[in-house]
Amino acid sequence: MSDFLADIDWSRWLESVWTTTARVALVLAVIYVVVRLLRRLFAPAIRATVMSRMAGEPQYEVDKRIDTLTGVANTTLSAVAITIALLSVLPSFGINVQALIAGAGIAGIAIGFGTQSLVRDIVGGVFILVENQYGQGDVVHLAGVEGVVEDVNLRRTVLRDQDGTVHNIPHGAIAVASNKTRLISRVNLVVTVQHGADLNAVFDAVDRTGQQLAQDPEWEAAVTSPPKALGVEDLRPAGIDVRILGETLPNRQWEVMREMRLRLTKTFDAAGIKLAVG
Repeated sequence: MSDFLADIDWSRWLESVWTTTARVALVLAVIYVVVRLLRRLFAPAIRATVMSRMAGEPQYEVDKRIDTLTGVANTTLSAVAITIALLSVLPSFGINVQALIAGAGIAGIAIGFGTQSLVRDIVGGVFILVENQYGQGDVVHLAGVEGVVEDVNLRRTVLRDQDGTVHNIPHGAIAVASNKTRLISRVNLVVTVQHGADLNAVFDAVDRTGQQLAQDPEWEAAVTSPPKALGVEDLRPAGIDVRILGETLPNRQWEVMREMRLRLTKTFDAAGIKLAVG
């Protein structure tokens, strides 16, 4: 062992280590600086483009679009930067990158059929982003799952449902994307009153309650169209269904509906209107 160590040209070895380390550090530093610079350039460019194309739309929709596209751009840029860094650094450690690429090409032919789903996911993601089907912060229904969009990239969308569960949904699995918070959200309620109730009184109570809610300083910013009685929805043995519709700012409909139910309960009690049982 001592003979082996004695045969090592330590000065040459140290010089090689320092040279390799310096080369790798320089490559990583350059890539880091370029990535940071590109991110600084992308952010204002994306903001300017989105604001120009979405002129006249609500600011919150513009902000969601900017956040979504900026996140996708940063994620894609990071993936490209990591790939370039690996291809640039590996030769410093004696790894033949050209052989790796050639081998990857041969392997790619062998597993091409297995990557069709990945290609489908990416193509689907491109259309989702280009068509602005949804963005971060929207409440959507995708592939049988409903939740808030936490992240979107080219391959998948991340949703968090009401239970706090996080769902990763590949874009290739999305046949229909239902956005519940695009531009407006809707109050959509059905109350069932007993047979024999004065429907005119019921309609009046609903409309009056909706107007009071919309004029309340605590709620007026959220309610864009006061909830009102649309009419009789259905006649059932249990009672008479009355449909109530209104409009709110995106993502505010659930809290407005909860408040509307609370106020309707008090209004109906005061007017002697009985809700159906069963």
